[in-house]
Amino acid sequence: MAESLADMVLGFFEEEWAAGSSGSDDGWISAGEGDGAESGGGAAEARAFWESQDQLLQEALMRTGSTETRIRGNVEEAVRKLRAEGAALCDFSGGGFVAAASAAAGASDGSRGCVLRVIAERLREKGYDSAVCRSKWQRSPEIPSGEHSYVDVLIGSRSGLKDPTRIVIEPNFKAEFEMARASPEYNSLVARLPEIFVGKTEKLKSVVKIMCRAAKRCLKENKMHMAPWRKQEYMLSKWFHTCERLSPPTPAAAARDAIGGAPRQPRPRASLLTFDLRRTAVKVV
Repeated sequence: MAESLADMVLGFFEEEWAAGSSGSDDGWISAGEGDGAESGGGAAEARAFWESQDQLLQEALMRTGSTETRIRGNVEEAVRKLRAEGAALCDFSGGGFVAAASAAAGASDGSRGCVLRVIAERLREKGYDSAVCRSKWQRSPEIPSGEHSYVDVLIGSRSGLKDPTRIVIEPNFKAEFEMARASPEYNSLVARLPEIFVGKTEKLKSVVKIMCRAAKRCLKENKMHMAPWRKQEYMLSKWFHTCERLSPPTPAAAARDAIGGAPRQPRPRASLLTFDLRRTAVKVV
């Protein structure tokens, strides 16, 4: 399979990052990060590290309740519908429907948005409080600004006294952690990740932390610095920064669109891979 444009761009910048910082370990541990990914101790220590991360990842992914299982079934049904009727459900200007499980990796922002909307609509049809969420965050000394969209479901408690349980649906989860020139040990962890993530926030946070720790170790073993868009803080911001839940279109708006009403101008939005260069947010498409 041809390497996507996003992978090519990230690979180029990671090479530049490594070349520009060779010979120095400065910046490996950013303030408050401290994830214990420093290498040392030889081959035995490295083997123990990767074995422990593999075990932790398996344990984290196994934390699945009955509600998550039911939601996953509905999401997979929506994905099957997208694969069968994608051209009819989504108006993709870039040419053709991209299989929903990997839609965001090689498709336009518009096609990813359609995938998210179809999943959210399917879950609402099944009675769930589901919506497309859009999170945005500002740049900091450690990470660039960014924007990310996904789907969530809010499950209210039976008593109504507790905050709703939040379940996150990310249709392109595995691709979020893929890296060019990664080590076999890191790639084996990526292979364990589901294409479509459906899980509670606690489960998601555990998986993200494990994968970011592993990515940091992998890059350091390859004598490369960790690019800011791969840091734990940046990755967590995608799903844990304050998000805007986008309301579904009103029946009148949906009917107008169905009969060919005036097309709305698309809003510029960031892709999966958004980062700052020279203090300017750059959009990778």
